Amino acid sequence: MEEKVLIIDFGSQYTQLIARRLRELNVFSEIHPCTHLPKLDAETKAVILSGSPYSVNDGILPNIDLSIYRGKLPLLGVCYGAQLLANQNGGFVAPGNSREYGRTRLEKIVKNVLFDDIEPGTQVWMSHADTIQEVPENFEIIASTESVRVAAFRIKGEPTYAIQFHPEVTHSTDGKTLLHNFISKVAGLKQDWTPKHFIENTTLELQQKLGNDTVILGLSGGVDSSVAAVLLKAAIGSNLTGIFIDNGLLRKDEYTQVLHAYKNMGLNVIGIDARKRFVDALIGISDPEEKRKTIGRVFIDVFNDEAKKLDNVKWLAQGTIYPDVIESVSVKGPSATIKSHHNVGGLPEKMHLKIVEPLRMLFKDEVRNVGTALGIEPIILNRHPFPGPGLSIRILGDITEEKIRILQEADHIFISELKDKNLYNSVWQAGAIFLPISSVGVMGDERTYENVICLRAVTSVDGMTADFCHLPHDFLGLVSNRIINEVKGINRVVYDISSKPPATIEWE
Repeated sequence: MEEKVLIIDFGSQYTQLIARRLRELNVFSEIHPCTHLPKLDAETKAVILSGSPYSVNDGILPNIDLSIYRGKLPLLGVCYGAQLLANQNGGFVAPGNSREYGRTRLEKIVKNVLFDDIEPGTQVWMSHADTIQEVPENFEIIASTESVRVAAFRIKGEPTYAIQFHPEVTHSTDGKTLLHNFISKVAGLKQDWTPKHFIENTTLELQQKLGNDTVILGLSGGVDSSVAAVLLKAAIGSNLTGIFIDNGLLRKDEYTQVLHAYKNMGLNVIGIDARKRFVDALIGISDPEEKRKTIGRVFIDVFNDEAKKLDNVKWLAQGTIYPDVIESVSVKGPSATIKSHHNVGGLPEKMHLKIVEPLRMLFKDEVRNVGTALGIEPIILNRHPFPGPGLSIRILGDITEEKIRILQEADHIFISELKDKNLYNSVWQAGAIFLPISSVGVMGDERTYENVICLRAVTSVDGMTADFCHLPHDFLGLVSNRIINEVKGINRVVYDISSKPPATIEWE
């Protein structure tokens, strides 16, 4: 039985961080929006209520009945969660004298299990406009700051605690200690959720679920689909067939290199050269969403054509990971579509297949940890993330074979130099962008009017947030010089220094 902590999401920007911190403590956690509460099961051992950008007094979010958890399971309310507990039990929650945001210190701590090994003066991170002005009679205040009297409380006679700061952010110096105290000393969880544990449990589940059925998996060369493939192979062996499609929008020489790596890993993989089919379908299309839809449609057709050649196929495997699952349902209904997800929709319905997603509960870095435990080759496991639609969304504007050639060459120089100068593994994702503008230049004695390449490199943990890389200036100068001299059609190179948010990692 997999012990887990249920995280009720009220829309906080930090909710995923709570899940990540728990998993760093080897505790499995699941996030569910407050608008779609799951039924409690035997595996759920504790509940955490997240923060929120909303007020408990404005009626925007549902006033869920917390009595379904209180007294039955250890419960921790964080920020909005704390205010909701107080509000539902006769406490008074109202705006403070000023918005409490940023670093502060706990001036007073009442000795209790939640604050074991945490001393007064510890730094915490506040982020709220409302504050708990008064607590109900059976609530005991257990921590205060200079300006917040009710920084933390517990409910007498039950394992329910609440805090008005965010332990999940790194600015809260002892936040991880507090979370450890809650899951270990209050909830008594075993903390045995490790990559090895995940592989053993998932392999057994896949064997029971799939039996002797044939499973097909669309491989991309990326970390997610590759780890999913090796995990499935461990469970069902030769009953897995991978299909790796060259859509003409991969990096230079990538199709050959990745296909060779897959075969070295002992995977049963069919390689399909469909470059012309994809590129012909994209000619003249400039809108990024239309590019995605076109690639998705052609992918379905090509994949379906190949799958029909196999016998007894009943399952389609996908490399879906946890951020994709979380973002499919938000606190206030379906999330706004920023851009279409890379896992292609429509394929299971067209082929009448059932879906299996062995990685759907893992974050990106956890997928890599599982891949390491599975012994996957570094050439696959350490690859930077690459967009499902490939270079089509790194060519801003319409697609032509000449633009693809130019971008592949420029991108190859950038990535090769990152590897050669031992910078590749310190960058989370890098690539070149073909901009839809022409720039005046001088080459030799002639005036040129040619294309512009933008270099993009970011640091991140899981892609949810990202900062631009501070690559050395002399390195950027070297890459720029090589691209301009070696790639015909480019006379200017720029570097993107925006972070996510507000920008996204990709440009389209």
